[in-house]
Amino acid sequence: MPLSNPYSVTSSPESANVDSDKLAQVVDRARREVDEGLLPSAQIAIAREGRLVLFETFGDATNDSLYCVFSSTKAITSAAAWLLIEAGELSTDEVVAAIVPEFGTNGKDVITVEQLFLHSSGFPHAPFHPTDWPDRDRRYARFAQWRLNWEPGSQFEYHPSSSMWVVAEIVERRSGRDFTEFVRTEIADPLGLSDLHLGLPAGEHPRVAEIVHCGEPMTSEDYARLGLPEPPVTEVTEDAILSFNRPEIRAVPVAGGGGIMSAADLALFYQGLLHGGSVVGRRVWKDETLRMARAVRSGDLRDPVTGVPVNRALGVVIAGDSWRNMRGFAHGNSAEAFGHGGAGGQIAWADPATGISVGYCTNGHDRNPMRLGRRGVSISNRVADVTVA
Repeated sequence: MPLSNPYSVTSSPESANVDSDKLAQVVDRARREVDEGLLPSAQIAIAREGRLVLFETFGDATNDSLYCVFSSTKAITSAAAWLLIEAGELSTDEVVAAIVPEFGTNGKDVITVEQLFLHSSGFPHAPFHPTDWPDRDRRYARFAQWRLNWEPGSQFEYHPSSSMWVVAEIVERRSGRDFTEFVRTEIADPLGLSDLHLGLPAGEHPRVAEIVHCGEPMTSEDYARLGLPEPPVTEVTEDAILSFNRPEIRAVPVAGGGGIMSAADLALFYQGLLHGGSVVGRRVWKDETLRMARAVRSGDLRDPVTGVPVNRALGVVIAGDSWRNMRGFAHGNSAEAFGHGGAGGQIAWADPATGISVGYCTNGHDRNPMRLGRRGVSISNRVADVTVA
C-alpha cells in the first residue's frame, strides 16, 4: 500500500541523516531569484529514505500549487516503458515501425526503440504544433510526415518532444491502454503520488502556476564572447511554452514535456527510481530493471553544443565524469546520479550514493540560458551536500 500521506515533511531531518542547517542553506539559495524579483515563484522538495525532508514554495504560489515540469516529464514517460521491458512486452532493439507502422516512412523504418531514448533517432526538430496535440489522427499524420536530418544512430541531438511522442505511442500499443491511465495506475497511484499528472484533470487547473517569461535573452555577441555556439532553433518557442497555460493543452499527455505536478512529486518519484518504489509505496520496478535502465548506452556520442559526452541511458541522463555540471548535476554528485531537467530551469535528479532526490520547479522561464544553467548547478550543489557528514 502507498504511504497514507507521502507529501508530509518529516519534523526531524536528522532522522533521515539529513543536516537541518544545510537544508536552510538550500532554502536560501532556492528562493534567491524569487526574492530578487526575477522569478514569480519557485518550489523545492528534497527526499531521502522514501520521505520528504524539505518541501517549500516561494513567491506567488503555495505548497498546493502545481507546475508544468516540461522535459523532466521524459523520465516518467521512459519509466513507463521500462515496465513493458521488464514484463517482456518490449525490447530496446526492436524497430519502432514494427510497433507503430505509421512511423515507418521517409527512412524512419530503421529507427530502434533504444534510439528514441538516446536522442540519436535523427528527427530532432520534427514539426508538431500545439494545436494538433489533442488530435490523435493528426499525431499519426505527423509521425508519417517527419523526415530524418541524419542517419539514425550516427549522432546525438536533443529531441525536445518528437521522440517521446513515439515512446508514449509504443506504451499504448503494447499495453493496450491509454497512456494517461497507464501512468496513473502503474506509477503514480502505487507511489501514492496523487498530484503527478500526464493529462491534467479539469478540476486541477486552478492549482497550476501560470507560466511567464523572465529576463532578456542572450545576444549573438554574448555567445561569441563566451566562446559558445548559439543553440539551434527548435519547436520549443516562447509561444509553445506558453501554450501550457491553456487547459486544453494541459489535458493532453505530452510525453516529452507536459507533466504537471509539484516539486514533491518529482522528489518522491525519484525515490521510487532509487528503491523500485518499495520505500515510497508499492514496489513498481525490479532492481534489475532499474540497473538496466540507468546503464549508459550512448557510447562516445557528444552534445553538439557543449562538446561533452552525453551520458544517456534509457530516457535519463547519468552524471558521470567531471563534466557532470554540464549535464545539469552538482559537482558533489556521484558518477551514478541520474535525472532529467526541464525547460525554464526545472530540476529533478537522484543520487544512489547518498539516497537524496530533489525536485525544483518554477513558472518563471528565464530567457538567459547561462544564468538558468548556473542557477541549477548552484541549487544542486547545495542539495547534494545535505546529508550529515
